[in-house]
Amino acid sequence: MQIEITGHHVDITDALRDHVENKFERLKRHFDKVINVHVILTVEKKIQKAEATLHMSGNDVHADASSEDMYASVDAMVDKLDRQIVKHKEKMTEHR
Repeated sequence: MQIEITGHHVDITDALRDHVENKFERLKRHFDKVINVHVILTVEKKIQKAEATLHMSGNDVHADASSEDMYASVDAMVDKLDRQIVKHKEKMTEHR
């Protein structure tokens, strides 16, 4: 899985990059056919927003989350992606 991290009005530090990569490791245990992930981290005034587009076999999944802390935004975004991936995996196994 390739993870591409982009920052708008925010510097991507090594700690932030490691946090994002560690969180996306959790998604691999549910569905290992993820091709690439594009993560965009944005700061607008006091709101810190994280959004990601996940390209996997058969579907593209998008999620975003915002809060006052960037780490909390990333955590919420990965939770949303996790639920969507599990739902996608169940759909694929039910139809076959």
